[in-house]
Amino acid sequence: MEQLMRDFFLFLSKNKTLTKLAKRYGLRFGASRFVAGETIERAVDVIKELNRKGLAVTIDYLGEFVDNEQEANEMANHSIEAIRAIGENKLNSQLSLKMTSMGLDISDELVMKNMRRILDEAKAHGVFVTIDMEDYSRCQKTIDIFKQLKKEYDNVGTVLQAYLYRTEKDIEDLNAYHPNLRLVKGAYKESPEVAFPDKKDVDENFKKIIKMHLLNGNYTAVATHDDAIIEYTKQLVKEHNIPNNQFEFQMLYGIRPERQEQLVREGYTMRVYVPYGTDWYGYFMRRLAERPANVAFVLKGIFKK
Repeated sequence: MEQLMRDFFLFLSKNKTLTKLAKRYGLRFGASRFVAGETIERAVDVIKELNRKGLAVTIDYLGEFVDNEQEANEMANHSIEAIRAIGENKLNSQLSLKMTSMGLDISDELVMKNMRRILDEAKAHGVFVTIDMEDYSRCQKTIDIFKQLKKEYDNVGTVLQAYLYRTEKDIEDLNAYHPNLRLVKGAYKESPEVAFPDKKDVDENFKKIIKMHLLNGNYTAVATHDDAIIEYTKQLVKEHNIPNNQFEFQMLYGIRPERQEQLVREGYTMRVYVPYGTDWYGYFMRRLAERPANVAFVLKGIFKK
């Protein structure tokens, strides 16, 4: 049943008609639990409150199905607006983005132009930018562009997904770039030809790549809500005397906030992924797909008086 629900919500996440309807009718039906708002002003208010609690942030202006140059340029403008808001408000926040929203599926020239615009602005404001990883079909291209940008900028990182067979090799390959990487389990529906179909194998690979990247001496963001992975990371860094400033934990806005604050009290850097914007539908569906418990949270929110 859990796999059926996951597949159902992942199917819905790619529906362009529902995406358009979601944009029209705003953050209803429980999405506000996971999305900070539709404007940068609202997102800034949310980040200030999280910072007040000792939580670091990475902010992401949501975007799906960008298929023309004008939209890609507008998405880049939103990222630049977010960077300026971070600087002007002195927020403890980074920026995350998807390269498909910057024109990845349109042309290499367009995505590189927009990424350089963003990274130049981010460098001026002292903001770090993480390139989110998307589905398998875009994985190699994302890594290739990251490598090129890493030669030009120090303030850029990317994401690797534990459910892909290739990720161990990608960790080895990227080590020469001393990258700041966010390591995740992965949230897209992939073929068993390219991804581990069983959760236990994903979990074991997740532990393997966390250990590899940390022992390589590189900064590691462990993005998970799984207590077993969190405890594994704690024991690993203790065993190998890895300092707390070489890694951090990351979780999504609206999921396990009490655990997030607990990790801060324990002395760990805890970064919250805070999405905002009108194009929230695809992101929201993937959050429902990840954990069936999220559906219960949403239903409570809808019917709560």
